[in-house]
Amino acid sequence: MASATTALRAGLPDRYLTPDDIARLFGVPLETVYAWRKKRTGPPGFRVGKHLRYDPVAVRNWAAERMATDTAA
Repeated sequence: MASATTALRAGLPDRYLTPDDIARLFGVPLETVYAWRKKRTGPPGFRVGKHLRYDPVAVRNWAAERMATDTAA
């Protein structure tokens, strides 16, 4: 069985990510992660009860889209 620290493709953990994980991953304050969520501009997240989680594959895809958009501009 894989541990929580086992790496998934692109170096992301093989588990759902927390808002703290997203903040560390992108080097932004936690408040920025919540602002992205409120504005619907950040990576797509979902609720598990009262907890917010992010799929690592969706986060990687979101980041790739941002990089492609930034490069095209």
